[in-house]
Amino acid sequence: MSHVISATGLTKRFPGCLALDEVDLQVPAGTVFALLGENGAGKTTLIRILTGFLRATSGTSQVLGLDPVRDALAIRRRVGYLSDAPALYDWMKIGEIGWFASTFYPPGFLDRYRTAIRRYELANDWKIRRLSKGQRAKVALALALASDPELLILDEPTAGLDPLVRREFLESMVDRAAVGKTVLLSSHQIAEVERVADQIAFLRQGKFCLIRSLAELKESVHLVTVSLADPLIVLPPLDGTAQVLSEQTSGRQRQWVVMGWSGEMQAQIQRHHGVTNVDARSATLEELFAACARPRPSEFSGDAANRFEESTP
Repeated sequence: MSHVISATGLTKRFPGCLALDEVDLQVPAGTVFALLGENGAGKTTLIRILTGFLRATSGTSQVLGLDPVRDALAIRRRVGYLSDAPALYDWMKIGEIGWFASTFYPPGFLDRYRTAIRRYELANDWKIRRLSKGQRAKVALALALASDPELLILDEPTAGLDPLVRREFLESMVDRAAVGKTVLLSSHQIAEVERVADQIAFLRQGKFCLIRSLAELKESVHLVTVSLADPLIVLPPLDGTAQVLSEQTSGRQRQWVVMGWSGEMQAQIQRHHGVTNVDARSATLEELFAACARPRPSEFSGDAANRFEESTP
């Protein structure tokens, strides 16, 4: 199976809200695929559709070759899912909830669960209602991983975890991808995503603005700062191959986040009348996230293909 997740034209409408707008997505097998976007961008809605908890208004999707509407139970048996607010039975003990969940899975679940609990330094006889937020998150992680799922879907998985457990958990995501498992990770922790993701998708107002490999983003996206003698100077358009993701103006400085920046473009801007300096460096993932979350139309991008909203994954 080349793609663990496939979606075409996926749309979800709520009363007064378009949560997903004709989304297309392909998640290759054996990768850590990160979903980035502001709160309300549509990440959780997409995940709930893919796991069969929510029905799309239109469009099609497949998870592990199965239809989330017809085959929801079969998908859930093969997918591990951890939400940002996992529901646990508070009246149970840690050991009891692992035993209870193991009855829904093949042999091996309980052994893997108990191993994870020991690694997270939790005791089987602790009541779940008395656990801290971080301890509850560890129990939920142990449950999600114990089935050794083909696809692991994580919605803000490291919230409440201490730094050592967070690092260990993230490293385990890379290990899973190395043996052919797939991880779909939704997170606001940009540094964590940058450490483990193979591919990154930016979701904005229900649409994917950008889907690229992390390596390609690091190589092709630059933060460009132009210093001007006069703040009213109009700069020439860039080459049509460049994609302006955002721009900011502060006095006599213009700052852009550009995909496809080149030395030739820098030389062209530098020669323009009134430009005193042009500085370009690789943009960080955090800067790219900010650019994708709040894009601004570029004054030097006359070609519609350069505008962020028109970008094609």
